[in-house]
Amino acid sequence: MSRVFGVPMPAELRAGRRSQHPARAVPCPHCGAQAERPCTSKSKRRVMPAPHPQRVSNWAQAKACCPECQVEPGVPCHRDGVPLWGGDTHARRNREAMEVAA
Repeated sequence: MSRVFGVPMPAELRAGRRSQHPARAVPCPHCGAQAERPCTSKSKRRVMPAPHPQRVSNWAQAKACCPECQVEPGVPCHRDGVPLWGGDTHARRNREAMEVAA
C-alpha cells in the first residue's frame, strides 16, 4: 500500500483561508518579529491578530507614494517639512499601499 503525500488543497478549502497582512513583509520594530512572522506581545506569549501600527507604517513607507505630502517610497511622511512623530505615515499613504498590494 502506497501513500500519496503533497496532495493539493481543494479550492473550496483554500478560498476560506485568511491571507496574511502584506505588512508582514517587513520586520516589526515594536515586538521584533521577523519578516513573514506574525506580531507578538512584548512577552512573546501572545500572537497578535493584526500587525502593530508601526509595522504597517514602515511597510507603507517602503511601498507607496504619499498622496498627502507628495513623497516617494522610502521617504518618511512630513507635515510642513517636519517628519511625523515616531515615523508614522499618513492614513492616505496606508490606504494607497493596501491598494497597491491588492
